[in-house]
Amino acid sequence: MGIVLGIESSCDETAAALVDSGRRILAQRIASQDDAHRPYGGVVPEIAARAHAERLAPLIAATLADAGMELGDVDAIAATAGPGLIGGVMVGLVTAKALAMAGDKPLIAINHLEGHALSPRLADPELQFPYLLLLVSGGHCQLLLVEGVGRFKRLGTTIDDALGEAFDKTAKILGLGFPGGPAVERLAAEGQAANVPLPRPLLGSAEPHFSFAGLKSAVLRAKESGRYADADIAASFQQAAIDCVLDRSRKALELVTAPTALVVAGGVAANKAVRAALEGLAAEFGLPFVAPPLPLCTDNAAMIAWAGVERLGQSDPLDFAARPRWPLDPDAAPVRGAGVKA
Repeated sequence: MGIVLGIESSCDETAAALVDSGRRILAQRIASQDDAHRPYGGVVPEIAARAHAERLAPLIAATLADAGMELGDVDAIAATAGPGLIGGVMVGLVTAKALAMAGDKPLIAINHLEGHALSPRLADPELQFPYLLLLVSGGHCQLLLVEGVGRFKRLGTTIDDALGEAFDKTAKILGLGFPGGPAVERLAAEGQAANVPLPRPLLGSAEPHFSFAGLKSAVLRAKESGRYADADIAASFQQAAIDCVLDRSRKALELVTAPTALVVAGGVAANKAVRAALEGLAAEFGLPFVAPPLPLCTDNAAMIAWAGVERLGQSDPLDFAARPRWPLDPDAAPVRGAGVKA
């Protein structure tokens, strides 16, 4: 049975995990940086990279100790090699290279987005390819047909801002602090979604692309007007976002043939209202709905280790370069208005 050590450092979570090919998480540790970034209302790349450099080596040692293992007991080292904040990505990848060289182990360079995309398979052994995936992670918001490991067909992407960014911006507008997504969800539970008129960008459009910049701006105008309670703004924003997600996901389901499931992954997948709405949509199409357990939604090393398990038998050169951008479907046609995140 193969065992992979996974390392994640693409943003503001320093993480290490050990996962085996039997889908067991043998040990995992995550060091959060929320307190360091909270005064700035968002992640500061320089602070994040410095924290990764300070924390990663002892974190890996502690993870191995938790499992009662040594480096020699693992079969491969998997590390996020992009996309992400390049300083943090480099810290994790260089560490993985050093461990691979010292232990004479294969290095497996993992696309952070593929880590999210494959994470539902870690938790659900019944999930088979191909499945339709709504990937809502950080600055990314995409609909993809996951045909296999390393095989993705992008159906839709954001043409401006991602859903996670919209949640974080709404939290900042409402003074809810950092991290913003969970704070908006909590406040939305106290409000009335019908009380604030907000737009649903691209609703009903032919292609399953997303746009959240206009929704963010509308939230700001609602707040500045002084006419609405913050809880109502949060509830209305969340419902508008869900309506967009459902409409775009429905369009994508109409474009694919015989998917095995509707799957959501990434940080926003932890939002219970989003999950419930997507579960209802899957039922409309007679499909199973699959979402990772909440701890696997946000950035973590178990998903990176699992992506390494899925790639056991492969290896990458020790000069593999860290990538600030790394599309899952490099052959996807450019989308008008889409920025570098597409």
